[in-house]
Formats: sequence, C-alpha cells, structure tokens
Amino acid sequence: FADADFDAAVDNALNGAFVHSGQVCSAGARIIVEESIAERFVDELVRRAEQITLGGPFDEHAETGALISAEHLGKVEAYVQSGLAEGARLRCGGRAATEADGPGLGAGHFYLPTVFDQVARGMSVVIEEAFGPVVTVETFATEDEAVATANDTDYGLAGAVWSQDASKTQRIAARLRHGTIWINDFHPYLPQAEWGGFGQSGVGRELGPTGLGEYQEAKHIYQNLDPQVTGWFAQK
Repeated sequence: FADADFDAAVDNALNGAFVHSGQVCSAGARIIVEESIAERFVDELVRRAEQITLGGPFDEHAETGALISAEHLGKVEAYVQSGLAEGARLRCGGRAATEADGPGLGAGHFYLPTVFDQVARGMSVVIEEAFGPVVTVETFATEDEAVATANDTDYGLAGAVWSQDASKTQRIAARLRHGTIWINDFHPYLPQAEWGGFGQSGVGRELGPTGLGEYQEAKHIYQNLDPQVTGWFAQK
C-alpha cells in the first residue's frame, strides 16, 4: 500500500524475489502495488535489481547465485519469452548472464534479475511459477481490488501485506487465501508456526502444533452408556 515504509518494502521485495535467484517455494514472484506509488516503486525496484551481484559459491561478493541446471535455465528463458509475447513490459534483466556481466558468469547457469510491469492477471508470466529470478508487478486502486488480485492464483503458499496502518494489514491478511501471511516482512520462518499452503500449494501443515500431529497416532474410543436393541434385523 502507498502508506507502507517505502524503502523497507522495496528492499524486502528484492529479497522475496531474488534470494537464491528465486529458487524458493515461497518466493515473492508477484508484487501488487497501489497505483499512486507504482511508478516510483517499480523504478526503484529496477534500479536496485540491476545492482545485484551474481556469483558462484566461493565469490564472497556474490549476493545471489546460479540456477540449478541448464534445463532449468531454459525453462526460465521460455517463461520470460512468453511474458514478452503476451505484451508484458520488460524493465530489466530478461536474459542469461554473460562474461560481460561479470567474470565466470558466462560459464554458469546465471540469469539476470528480471522485472516485468504492465502485466495482466491472465498472462502466463503472472499465473505460472518461474521458480527463477523473475518478478511481475501489478497495480490496484482499492483494498477489494488488491485482495481479488492476490487471491487470483491456483497457488497460495505465502504472501505479505505492507502498510503502516495496523488495522488495514490485519483486515487484508484475514482475507488472503495463503497459508502464511507476513505483515511488513517477508520470509521469516518460525518452527513454532504452521507452514503449508492453500490451493495447489499443498495440503496439510508442518511445523507448529499442527505439524506435531503428523507424528502422533490418534485413537478413538466410543462408549454407549445406554445400549439398546437396534431393531434393524427382525427377531424371528
């Protein structure tokens, strides 16, 4: 929302989208921004995304790394191309890294942090999961529109609400159909809190008191204090 802590929201959006090059089950691949700050937000997101340092596991300056395989790199490339074909506007990234982007990057499965805006809810780049360093930005004008957009997904593992209005964040969080909702944060995992999703993000929960149930064997004992003849079968 427009009243969120702007710098913290941008920073956490970067973390949500590009940590581990987006190879996180709860990656914040869709950013939904109030119209009044959308242009400023996207401009800053793009500026920061272009500064992210890619590198291998032994590069002490690296902020994020490679995709897991050449096959997965190809899937991410196809996903980005589908977004372009459908009319999404590419603001940064959109290609595999080369040696010109940094020493050693051309030899690995590195993909530049990628931001799309001017997307529509029906685009495959919005409704499908890239599992890579690709983020889309959608906009809204009202709370109802924000909720409808956020819930318009086959998935529902995790999401976040950003606003300095505490009543608003609680109101929105209650309406979102995601297994975890972070308020003014993204990606903290707590062993005492249940973890699991809605929709195609899975059934059941791990962690927390509910997760402990997976390790328990429940027994049902029924006792009738006033037994009666059922009469189901006739007495002959």
